[in-house]
Amino acid sequence: MAAEKSASVHWEGAGKAGVGQISTETGALKQVPYGFASRFGDDTKNSNPEEIVGAAHAACFTMAFAFACEKAGISTETLDTTAKVRLAKDGEGFKIDRIALTLNAKVPGIDEAQFQKIAADAKANCPLSKALAGVPEVTLTATLQS
Repeated sequence: MAAEKSASVHWEGAGKAGVGQISTETGALKQVPYGFASRFGDDTKNSNPEEIVGAAHAACFTMAFAFACEKAGISTETLDTTAKVRLAKDGEGFKIDRIALTLNAKVPGIDEAQFQKIAADAKANCPLSKALAGVPEVTLTATLQS
């Protein structure tokens, strides 16, 4: 089984003055604006590549965790994941140098050790984690709610 998904960007203008629009084939993102100010400045109304990477990583990790629990015969109740993606200066350019995943989960019938093992395995093995293996620091803080 293989799946191929697509996204596209339309960009106009040069560098800091340019503006773009991000779209996905499903229409979940449709001409979402982004540019220099939303990536490096104080524009909080438009998107940027790092938050999209973060959303994708959080979604992928959370699904991997849920599927791993199901495989172990454990039902998840709620899973809330955030991903903080840091874009840092790298010579003349920039790089993503850290992704911090935070999972808050309500999973009845699981002990702390099994919870942490499943979370760590999901972090290591979800497809987005594998794709982002070049990021120097990827952390996970997993909290089991009672």
